[in-house]
Parts: sequence; C-alpha cells; structure tokens
Amino acid sequence: MLVIATAGHVDHGKSTLVRALTGQNPDRLAEEQRRNLTIDLGFAWTTLDTGEEIAFVDVPGHENFVPNMLAGIGPVPAALIVVAADEGWMPQSAEHLAALDALHVRHGILAVTRSDLADPAPARSQALSEIGATSLGRIECAAVSAPTGSGLGPLRRALARLARGMHPPDASAPVRLWVDRSFTVRGAGLVVTGTLAQGRIEIGDELVVAPQGTRAKVRGIQTLERATDSVTGVARVALNLRGLTRQDVRRGDALLTPQRFLDTTQCDVRLHETAVTVNRLPNTLMLHIGAAVRPVHVRPLGEDTIRLSFAPALPLHIGDRALLRDPGRHRIIAGVTVLDVRPPQLRRRGAAALRARHLTTLSGTPTEAQELARRQLIRRPELEAMGVTVTSAPVTADWLVDPDYWQDLSRRLIALVADFTAARPHSEGLPAETARQKLGLPDLALLKSLVRPPLVLHYGRIVHGSAELPEPLARSVQQVRDVLRRAPFRAPEAQELQRLHLGEGELRRAVRAGLLLCLEGKIALLPDAPRRALVRLRLLEQPFTVAEATGALDTTRRVSLPLLRHLDGRRLTRRLEDHRREVV
Repeated sequence: MLVIATAGHVDHGKSTLVRALTGQNPDRLAEEQRRNLTIDLGFAWTTLDTGEEIAFVDVPGHENFVPNMLAGIGPVPAALIVVAADEGWMPQSAEHLAALDALHVRHGILAVTRSDLADPAPARSQALSEIGATSLGRIECAAVSAPTGSGLGPLRRALARLARGMHPPDASAPVRLWVDRSFTVRGAGLVVTGTLAQGRIEIGDELVVAPQGTRAKVRGIQTLERATDSVTGVARVALNLRGLTRQDVRRGDALLTPQRFLDTTQCDVRLHETAVTVNRLPNTLMLHIGAAVRPVHVRPLGEDTIRLSFAPALPLHIGDRALLRDPGRHRIIAGVTVLDVRPPQLRRRGAAALRARHLTTLSGTPTEAQELARRQLIRRPELEAMGVTVTSAPVTADWLVDPDYWQDLSRRLIALVADFTAARPHSEGLPAETARQKLGLPDLALLKSLVRPPLVLHYGRIVHGSAELPEPLARSVQQVRDVLRRAPFRAPEAQELQRLHLGEGELRRAVRAGLLLCLEGKIALLPDAPRRALVRLRLLEQPFTVAEATGALDTTRRVSLPLLRHLDGRRLTRRLEDHRREVV
C-alpha cells in the first residue's frame, strides 16, 4: 500500500483531486462541507487498475491549520504536492514544502490542478524548481483538472510507479503508530487510526500507549475499511482497542511495541538547512514528530546542535527525524535529527561546549559499536529501546559493555586486588562488593564476570592466583589440601605446618592463589570451609554453643573459635549476649 499525504496552498484543490481519484469525500466534518474548506485531516483510498492500493491523507492548506497538516504528513513516507495552474506557487505551498523537506520526505508527485483554467506550464516550472532544491529532488508531474477528469489517467499511472518504487519497510521492526484520530463505535468501543510506517500488528497484540504508559490490547484491525487479522507497514490502519476510552488515547499519542522505545523528556538534536543561527533561536519552539507536537525549551550547544527539553515524554529513537516550528512567526525553523535520547546532564562549566564537540562525531545513524563506545556500559533492552540493533552477546545477564572499557576495568581490578593484598597480607582477598563500588559498576554480576585469570573469586572475595607456586611449595600445599578434603575442619597443627615448611609467607601465597583460607594467620582451611561449616551449623538447634559447634564440625576449639569469629565478621552467624550463636 502507498500512503501519500497531500500538500499545498489553501483552495488549490487538494480535496477535490482526492475525491476525483477515489470517489470518496475526504472532508468528513459538516463544517468542512459547509465552508468548502478542509479543517482537519481527511482520509480516502482507491485501488488502481494496476492493482496498487493508494491511501490518501488529505491535509488542510490554510495557515491557521498548519498543526493539523503536520500531524498528517508526519508519519507518511510520500507526498502529493498540489499547485493550482491559475495561481501558481503560494505561501502555504512554500510552508508545506518546507515541512516535507524538514522531515526529509524523499518520495512524491506534483499535480498541477485547474489546468483547464490556465496554462499549467508556468506553475509546473516554478513548483518543480522549488521542489528540486529539497529532499524530494526530481519528481514526476501531472497536469490535471478534477472537474473534467483531464490528466487523471497520467496521474494514476504516476501514482502506480511511485508505489512500485517504494521499498517495503521492515515488518519485524518495532511498532510506533502515531494516533491521528480517536473515536468510539457503539458496540465496539475505542477505535484509533494512524499510518503504520513499519512493523506488524496482529489481533491480540498488547501495545503500550505513550506517553501514558497504559497497556492496550488489539481487539480488531481494519485497513481501508476491510477487517483483517494482521497488518504490516506501510498502511493506513484502524485499531479497536480493548479496555480504553476516548479520553485515554488522543491525537499525538503513540501505540508502541512494549520495551522497544525510550520515553524521554530531553534529547540532543542536529539542525538541518536552517537560516537561523543556533544562538539566535527562540527559547521556546514547537517540536513536531509523527502526529505529536510538544512545546520545547531550546538550549544551544554547538554550531548546529541543540538540546530540547519538553513534557510530557515522547517515544524516540536515535535517528528520528522531526521539525521545529515557530508558531509566532508562522514558519518552519528547521528539520532535526535526533542524536541522543538519553543525554548526560550539563552541570559543570564548559560541559555544553564539551558536549557540542562530542555531538560532531555523531551522524544520527545508530550503531552498536558507536553507542557502546560512548555509553561504556548499558543494558541490552535499554540500548534496543534507543533504536540500536544489537548483535553482540552480553557479558552477563543483559549487560552490554564496550570492549575497550571492559579491558580497562579488568586492568583496574587487577591493580585493586594487588594494592589491597599488599596492604593487608593476611586478608582473604578483596571483598567483591568493595571492588564493585570502587569500579563504579551498577551490578555485582558484572564484577563477577570481570574476574578472570589471574584473578580468582572465592566466596565473595577476590584473590590473585596468577603466579604458579614453586614445586616444593605446591607439593606442601597439596598435602594440606588432601588432609582437609578428608576432614575439612582438622586444620594442621603448627608443628605439621613447620614440617611442611609452610610459614606465614608461604600460607599467604597459597591464599592469594585461591588454594587455602587462613584464619587469624595460622589456621589453614580450604577456601570453601565457611560454606561447609554453615551447612553443618544449620542442622544444630538454634542458638548453639561453641562446644556444640565444635562437635558438629568435628574439630577442636583451636579451629572452631577462629572459624566462628570469621563467620560472625561476614555476618553469616550472629553472637548473642549469652555467648551462644545462631545462623543468620
């Protein structure tokens, strides 16, 4: 289906032409028919002899109704520009073309109407010259007369060629349907309409209503007044939504695939083809995107970049195209490309200038590598909601990390562990939570994924296990480990450690290698001794005495007391006032 919006000056015959092409009157309001003036958006459609379906969004041409016009052309990929032969290029012709250019519409047809009243050549020549300097470039032209039917055949054939030349959008893309009408039907409930630019909607789908955040279930679908089970873009669609009223969804709201768009009240954008310098922009303008409009506060950043702040939120992607309009001066200021939908705060002196330099490196075409390089660390759903296609695997859970940043974190973690061990040679290693905080990681799972050889994570503590123990020391440590595997809490006596040449220095090396756990510098156990101890202590009647714990662990007070103090310190057990303990 080709969805095409009309554009052009008031009284140049846009609605009359649509009526001649489709046999339907796009002016649906009684006031429009009484005044013979298009006030709001109108809709009509036809099937050409060649089989192509053409849906028209007819927009008002009067300057008082420009916001309605922008709501119609915003989501539409092509335009039918109408210029009257007997009047030629007029002010609203220029404003409508400026809007199409600002939105970077690249497909269209020129229709010179009322060609039975005047020679169409002058109007055609001027219009094509004006259009050729915009994003539309060179387009086909047909001179027509709606009352006589002259030229309608060539126009239909041009529409067919345009339809065949349009590239089909991605049916797997997330849905963002900008609502341009909302009404109720007796016995059915709420119905909303809009132009589906891409993606697929099926009966039963659950969509999010933005900016409200409510959920809506699709009860029924129509396209060109035909019921269907599913529809893919580009298409004019009417959706029957379950559980909502007309007050719940209005023009400018959007129906979205859940979790695939980022609601934001602030974005950084690049201006295109504007005659106004950034520093001379008004503080407040109107932002138009899709069928939505927001008053925005403008903060200049660089030569062609600004920050926009607005409310309520908009569902935006990086790369979205929108336009800024100055309603006071009745003119289009510029088209904008969204560069960042989650921009950093600018609190420090010089932050805006630094941000402007950074924005010069962005094209508005989001790539995973580029976004990861500047964000360093982000959850996959959030990055996808910004409009970025993700292909790399997360480092853990749904966390994506820039490779260079990940390597830097790894180097910093190794240095942290080395510094901690040097300052506390008798410690069991750097606590994982301490490392997480020092590295500024938002999730402990990231820290755990970061621990790779030469680092080892044992029960919440990170040790350096890179250096292989010398052969004599490795044999001695292995003998201790063999004993402890048979009797986990029968720590070797001092004489046995001395016989094996295991002094404090040797034990510290074994601890750093992740082979032993030393309590109070001289009680050597396996690294998983705390976990094994808790398993046995939980079987005791709570609370328990030191003697009961000693028996359960099959050891002596020489081992059980340091082990219990260790468990107390890690808040795995709690010492009570009567000197008994309980497992936390």
